[in-house]
Amino acid sequence: MTRWALGQLVTEQPDLEMAGDAGAADEAVALTAALLPDVVVIGLPSAAGHGIPLARELRERFDDLGVVVLPSTDSDDVLLEALETGVSAYVAKTAPVAEIVGAIRHASVAASSFTATGLAVALRRQRHSVAACELSARETEVLAHLVAGGSVPSIAAHLHISPSTAKTYVARVYEKLGARNRAEAVMAAVRLGLVGRDADPDLMPA
Repeated sequence: MTRWALGQLVTEQPDLEMAGDAGAADEAVALTAALLPDVVVIGLPSAAGHGIPLARELRERFDDLGVVVLPSTDSDDVLLEALETGVSAYVAKTAPVAEIVGAIRHASVAASSFTATGLAVALRRQRHSVAACELSARETEVLAHLVAGGSVPSIAAHLHISPSTAKTYVARVYEKLGARNRAEAVMAAVRLGLVGRDADPDLMPA
């Protein structure tokens, strides 16, 4: 439905032309390579990662391509990830028609320039979130060990503290990050920029 509606919207514009459409990410990459369009508009369900993985692949392969992401849900995290990925525009599927068309036109002439409604507010909220969960020097050390997969006993040994004290620090880190376990703590730390995005909670022991 999204593809059909977007196609209808584009064909109604005198300065836009629909080059093609794809129903899957791999098909979209192949079609982009074959047709070399000025702009690709990505509208994927949340289960497909909000279109960000596809956007990242397209940006890496086609430097001058305009990339517009139409997320299925409104999220500061996804918006900021889109910014980091290097997409041209980020606009909600529920946005007014003029805003969606404007994003496509922007992407066609300024592929490397990011535009998104609500970006300033999202950045402000992120700064407030980081400030609210500032970790002490010791808590930062504990977080680093958690990211590396360290257990409470190993953290205690490395930091030369008792296991009970290490457990208390881990609990404090979880509380400040709003996490219930190691994986959630790592994801929160990545989201807030406390650790690198290459930290993979799926690879870490429970």
